[in-house]
Amino acid sequence: MTFEAYTNPDFTLDKKLIFFLVSFLGISICTFLIILIEKLLFGVEVSKDADPGDRKKLFHRIQRLYEMIISGTSVMSFSVAYVVINHINTLYNAGQGHTEGMTNFINLWTEGKDFILLLLILLSCILNTVLDSFLIPLKELDKSEKATMRMLGMFYVIIILMYLNMIGDKSQYGPVMMYYFGLMVGRFVYFDASVADFFANIKNVFLNLPYLLMCLILTILLCTLGFGAGYFIERNYYIVGIYYAHLFMLICVFILNIGLIIYKAVNYPKKRRLRPEEIHGYNNWQ
Repeated sequence: MTFEAYTNPDFTLDKKLIFFLVSFLGISICTFLIILIEKLLFGVEVSKDADPGDRKKLFHRIQRLYEMIISGTSVMSFSVAYVVINHINTLYNAGQGHTEGMTNFINLWTEGKDFILLLLILLSCILNTVLDSFLIPLKELDKSEKATMRMLGMFYVIIILMYLNMIGDKSQYGPVMMYYFGLMVGRFVYFDASVADFFANIKNVFLNLPYLLMCLILTILLCTLGFGAGYFIERNYYIVGIYYAHLFMLICVFILNIGLIIYKAVNYPKKRRLRPEEIHGYNNWQ
């Protein structure tokens, strides 16, 4: 199988631009809704004279949404890799692609499937870290907040896979979901966890469920457009088309986050720290 076998030649550049604009509009609306809800329900202002603590909370909310999208895309990359490899294995067993390299790969997959799946999970975690720390730096979120959103990202992908199993996507998502469930259980119940830690994790997940719901609705709308307009094709399994949609969403998050960084730098510049001689001169003047 080649990469071209999992792409749609009818998804031309102009159609990709249309889908990108729709994706950008969707994520922009979600960002605006967060700002509007914070303003109406909690009285948070974003003006230059607004309370710095309120502004920080608002940027926290927005970046949680972005982390949700980043995490969902990273986790889904593992699912797509599994589906593609499984598809290649099926075709090989049916008598296609019997080259030396492919034979070695299939033998490796057959003998070490579990270890390969664990490696793919590790790579998806590394991808998540690279994205939210370097390519799309979400500096407002601490490690615990990112961990919560990443766990929700797994749950988000599990919901998608459960739906695909229901509609008969003709792929075996069971092993993938079991790995995700295992990781989620490990996040809640680890060897030195206390009851207080368990309920704290439950509380964090519950408080961040609106971001999960927002991402699910956005994904449904974008995938409805993608499959309905023929941008994505069903023969490659639905998960591949859904992953394409998330790649577009990821690009939009990258652009919006740059805009957010520029907005903060222009409207809320950091005060320069005075040098010792400046402080001394200031004290003398006083």
